[in-house]
Amino acid sequence: MITTTNALPAGSGKVRLLTLWILSGLVALAFLGAGGAKLAGAAAMVELFDKVGRGQWFRYFTGLLEVAGAIGLLIPRYAFYAAGLLAVVMVGAIVAHLTVLGTSPASPAVLLILSGTIAWLRKP
Repeated sequence: MITTTNALPAGSGKVRLLTLWILSGLVALAFLGAGGAKLAGAAAMVELFDKVGRGQWFRYFTGLLEVAGAIGLLIPRYAFYAAGLLAVVMVGAIVAHLTVLGTSPASPAVLLILSGTIAWLRKP
């Protein structure tokens, strides 16, 4: 008699969890770097937000969201919400790249996909 099951093989839950932690850690590092550069006033970030035209307060606000989201990714209770927040921030970044900056939205698009993946895997 052949039996089929949807159960995952033994240990795959641990592999999934480890993969999720590694992905979350890498994405958190990316957002800590990007958000930290915005908060520190890196010349490239100041110039970028000058082009966006919303004022430098928007650079601080975006940097704060990115750093807070990065920290939230590493706290399982908040990871879903942090990933969702970061995904929304990346949608805004993609729009800015396409409409105002005229540059490639590849980096924010990749971060959007990764943040969305983390949100999906961490959904309550």
